[in-house]
Amino acid sequence: MHAFNLGVISVVPSPYQRDLFRALNARPDVRLQVYYLEASAPDSPWPQVPLQPYETILPGFWFSIAGARFHVVTGRLALERHDFVALNSLTSSVAQLLLRFRPKRQRLLFWAEALRDQGSSGRVRIQRFLSDPIRHVDAIVAIGSRAQAAYRRRFPGTRCFNVPYHCDLAAFFERPPKTGAPRAETVFLFCGQLIARKGVDVLLEAFDRLIRNGHRARLRLAGRRADLDRMLAGLSAAARERISYEGFLDPTRLPQLFSEADVFVLPSRYDGWGVVVNQALGAGLPVICSEAVGAGVDLIEPGLNGIRFATGQSAALAAAMERFIAQPHLLRDYGAASRKMAVDWTPDRGAEKWVTVLSELSSDAG
Repeated sequence: MHAFNLGVISVVPSPYQRDLFRALNARPDVRLQVYYLEASAPDSPWPQVPLQPYETILPGFWFSIAGARFHVVTGRLALERHDFVALNSLTSSVAQLLLRFRPKRQRLLFWAEALRDQGSSGRVRIQRFLSDPIRHVDAIVAIGSRAQAAYRRRFPGTRCFNVPYHCDLAAFFERPPKTGAPRAETVFLFCGQLIARKGVDVLLEAFDRLIRNGHRARLRLAGRRADLDRMLAGLSAAARERISYEGFLDPTRLPQLFSEADVFVLPSRYDGWGVVVNQALGAGLPVICSEAVGAGVDLIEPGLNGIRFATGQSAALAAAMERFIAQPHLLRDYGAASRKMAVDWTPDRGAEKWVTVLSELSSDAG
């Protein structure tokens, strides 16, 4: 059996990417090596899990460029042994060198979420300088339909696949589906960094509106505290009494947290994907997300398992939340649909999609 020799250069050992890497490594038709630019993410203190034999941390250092961390790799990488090299980031010396001066015999892939819109002309120019060489890769592997559409518009001459994030949902599947009568108070859950980019201020405004209108609901927040205190300051006392902060939780504790909620909400102003939506499906929850969430395009079917609302509009979010309060049967119906959909979003399915990409590119080259 022919095995695809794949090298992946990623930023940090993210639990969710590592789910996919484990599935790829378990396949007999893939020989995998993953190279990380640093050992941990400063804004996401995930627990340290020992590296697998196919994983390594690259030597080097980083410096800030337009607010982003640019990594300089100081050691030599023996990448020539790989048939395929997949880059998961533009902001590193190794990525820029490969994009601009790569060996012709090697197939180079760019694997990423959609490029984020930049807020200043200077940042736009820097992003364009770093991203223009993408047009020379053999293929773009976009994380989600929205990213695929954006890359096709920007690089129409470059082949572009869609392989969204797939993560391990086994612990979520172990929790029994919700049955029985709805609770007296509908519990909404948010999990992520408590910052404006994630739209937490929009969520708090919407929740405050619900409480002011006399609805019985609770809101649970989990993630890095960040700007939470400032955003809570303008809320009514009645709303604050119905909000609980759970802290930053180890990923192993998330299935329990999700099982205690009725509806998951992700109101981001920008989210290239959002694996918490995968997890909400695994937990059998209805999902409300903004139109700026990449996962919302691939994982939410309005009218079946969730609602998408206009980004940044707290009134629209409040109306979506109110719908689940006013029609509690939707909690069970939408939740059951989410869990059914989640079966197709396991790491094994993600690995299959990756092998399909590698197979098609190999056939083209032959």
